[in-house]
Amino acid sequence: MHNFRYKAATSVSDAVVEVNQSAEGQFVAGGTNVLDLMKYFVAKPEVLVDVNPLNSLPVVSEYKEGVRLSAFATNADTAYHPIIEKRYPLLSKAILAGASAQIRNMATNGGNLLQRTRCYYFYDVNTPCNKREPGTGCSAIRGYNRMMAIMGTSEHCIAVFPSDMCVALAALGAVVNTDGMQGKREIPFADFHRLPGDHPEKDNNLLAGELITGIDLPAEGFAEHYAYLKLRDRNSYAFALVSVAVVFRLDGDLISEARIALGGIAHKPWRVLDAELYLQGKSATVDHFAAAAEIILQGAKTFEFNSFKPELARRAIIRCCKMALSPDTQLPGAQPSA
Repeated sequence: MHNFRYKAATSVSDAVVEVNQSAEGQFVAGGTNVLDLMKYFVAKPEVLVDVNPLNSLPVVSEYKEGVRLSAFATNADTAYHPIIEKRYPLLSKAILAGASAQIRNMATNGGNLLQRTRCYYFYDVNTPCNKREPGTGCSAIRGYNRMMAIMGTSEHCIAVFPSDMCVALAALGAVVNTDGMQGKREIPFADFHRLPGDHPEKDNNLLAGELITGIDLPAEGFAEHYAYLKLRDRNSYAFALVSVAVVFRLDGDLISEARIALGGIAHKPWRVLDAELYLQGKSATVDHFAAAAEIILQGAKTFEFNSFKPELARRAIIRCCKMALSPDTQLPGAQPSA
């Protein structure tokens, strides 16, 4: 592991100043991703600024009509919070689908947004990787790319973003709160993460040394009709091949509002507004869900080992939409209705 200097932050402003004093400064909270990156020599920070001392805010607090999540709270405390379980069950289920209980007890909400891709080549410093070392090439394009993206890729990177929590936050329309040298900002979730384009080394639109302080959830949590479906190689401690978050507002048999976000297929949570608009005012049928899936997956580009992903994603979207009509179908052993 690369040698580094450690500093425990005493306040948000102190953390921001400390991390900006070094070109290679980095925040650390739970450390469930950044410490792995350091062990593999992917990350080589000169200073780690520990923001755990800032974890004095409530896990969940009322904010406007919705709620604000502390960025410093753990994933576990957030998922099991009574307000989240009752008002935003989609978020609770998505968090609990991620990682393992031990990791969720350490990982923080802010850190979840900032975790980096689990692309094999990104972690292997002996292989070319534009995300790790811009301009060296993308080994995954002609390598073993089974887990890689099919949407929003570029010739420079086909890695996927691994978070489950963020797929739910995308569907809910969250807002990210930050604080930095240029002051406080509110970033709509759709604008937080980036597609690779020509700069795959940039995962998000944070400014240098900017710290996530909270995440705002809107008043509407879609607690009556929601579903989170994660398809993976094993039932726990595995990243998604495809994941889907769906929420509906229904007016009788008609869909008055729909939100669909996907994980495991792109460099960021994937949401296509045209598909959601298509479903508005339509009956909640498999045919309409299938048509929405076609809109979402339009332009999918596959590679040698992930050609199965578009069909897997299409089926997952349809199934998750059916599950959202009756959330009880998400109980263990239950089957979605026909």
